[in-house]
Amino acid sequence: MLERTRTTERYARGFAAAVVAVAALILAANAGPARAAHPEPGPRTTAPVEAAVR
Repeated sequence: MLERTRTTERYARGFAAAVVAVAALILAANAGPARAAHPEPGPRTTAPVEAAVR
């Protein structure tokens, strides 16, 4: 037969579950796509090399 749990034990379990839930939400909010290590280079010119040498 199941034993009755004390009120303080139930509150402690509920508090622990709330702390775990908040920690999970904070970790999930901070998890996102990683930023690039180097920014993408700017637009490049499409002029042929011969034109640049002259």
